[in-house]
Amino acid sequence: MIRGRRYDGNVKPSVFALSHRARSAADQPISYLMAEAVANPRLISLAAGLVDYDALPVDETAELLRDLLADTDRAQTALQYGTTEGFIELRQTLFQHLAAQDGVDPEAMPGSPESLLVTTGSQQLLHLLADLLIDPGDIVITAWPSYFVFTGALTAFGAEVRGVDLDEHGVIPEQLDALLAALQREGRLDRVKVVYLVTYHQNPTGLTLAAERKPAVMDIVKRYSIRHRILVIEDAAYRELTYEGEPPPSLLRHDPEHQHVALLQTFSKPFSPGLKTGYGLLPRELVDAAVMLKGGRDFGSNNLSQHLLLRAMQTGVFARHVERLRRTYARKRDVMLDALETHMPDGVTWTRPGGGLYVWLRLPESIDTSRGGPLFQRKLSLGVLGVPGAYCYPNDPTRTPPTHEMRLSFGVPGEADIREGVRRLAEAVKTHV
Repeated sequence: MIRGRRYDGNVKPSVFALSHRARSAADQPISYLMAEAVANPRLISLAAGLVDYDALPVDETAELLRDLLADTDRAQTALQYGTTEGFIELRQTLFQHLAAQDGVDPEAMPGSPESLLVTTGSQQLLHLLADLLIDPGDIVITAWPSYFVFTGALTAFGAEVRGVDLDEHGVIPEQLDALLAALQREGRLDRVKVVYLVTYHQNPTGLTLAAERKPAVMDIVKRYSIRHRILVIEDAAYRELTYEGEPPPSLLRHDPEHQHVALLQTFSKPFSPGLKTGYGLLPRELVDAAVMLKGGRDFGSNNLSQHLLLRAMQTGVFARHVERLRRTYARKRDVMLDALETHMPDGVTWTRPGGGLYVWLRLPESIDTSRGGPLFQRKLSLGVLGVPGAYCYPNDPTRTPPTHEMRLSFGVPGEADIREGVRRLAEAVKTHV
C-alpha cells in the first residue's frame, strides 16, 4: 500500500519541479537598475554597461547586408544553417585578427582556426566552458572585484568562487600564488578548475593586467596544474576599446603550447551587440567537447551575422568602426574624469582607465553605497544611478565585500548627461561625507 495523499485527478499541482541549477540561479542585480532607468525618463543612468546608441554601425550594417543579399549564392549560404563551430572563413579571419593583435604572424600564433569557436556572444562561450569543467564544489578563482554577470552565473553551476585582489596593474600574481598554495595545503587544489580574468580595461574597474605580470600569472597556473590542467579564461571583451597606447599581448603569448588559455573576444563592444557574435580560441583538447555541448543547444550561432561580420572585416568596415568608437569613448571617458575632478569632494578616488567603458569610484568607508543604504535613495531622488560596488564582488565564502565603492559607465549617456549625472552624484555624496 502506498501511503500519502491520494491523487485526485481534479487537483492541479501549483508549481513546476525546477532543477537544482534553476533553483540556484541568482537574479542579476543590474536588472533592477535597468528597470529603474526605464521607469524614470529623467534618470541619468551611469549604471548599465551598454554601448552608445549613436555610435552603432547602422548605415554600415545596412550596406553590408544589401551587398550580401544582392549575391544570390552568398545570400542563400548565409540564410541557411551554418556549422556548429562557426563559418570557417570567419574563423580563419578571426585567427589572423588575434595574431595581429598579439603582434605575431599567424604561423607563430598558438592554436589554429580549427581551435577557434564562434558563439552567440562571448557569454555563451563562458557558459560552455563552465559547463565543460565545473562540477558542484569545484573552485573558480577570479579578480576581487570581477565581472558579476558571469561570477553570479557560476553559483548555478555549484562553483565556489574565490577572489584575488587587484591594484592599478591588475590582478596581483603573488596573491594568486598564495591562494593556490593555501588551497593545496587544505587538500583542495584538485577542485580548482578555472582562473577567470578580464584582462583589458576590466569590468568593473577599468584596470588592465600589465604586460609584465602576465608571465608570472601563467607560471603560477602551470606550477599548480598538478593532477589536471587549470584553465585560464582570458576574457578580452574590451581589448579593442583601447584609447591610449597599444594594449599588451594576450596571456596566450605565454602559453606557446596552448594548453591552458582560452582567449575570448566579442563583436558586441567593438561593433554591435545586436549581432550577438563572440568567439574564442580554445586549447585543442576542449574544442570537440565544446562543439558537442553547443551542438546540443543550437546547432550553431547566427549564420547571417557571421557572414555579415566577415564582410565587415574584409572590407575594412570593422577596423574603421573600431577607430570611430575609440575616439567617441575616449572623449566620453575624459568628460567623466573631468566631471569627477570638478565635482567630487575630498576623500573620493577613482580609476583612470585606458579604455573600456567603466570608472571605479571609491568613497570614504563610512559611506554605504549599497542598494539598501541612504546614499542609493538620495541618488534616485536626484535622478542618477550607478552600480553599487558590492554587486561586483563574487560570493567568496572567505571574504566580505566592501560597501563603499561604485561602478560608473560612460557607455550610453551623452557628454552633457555624463557631466550632469556626475554633478548629481557628487551632490548626493556630499550629503553623506
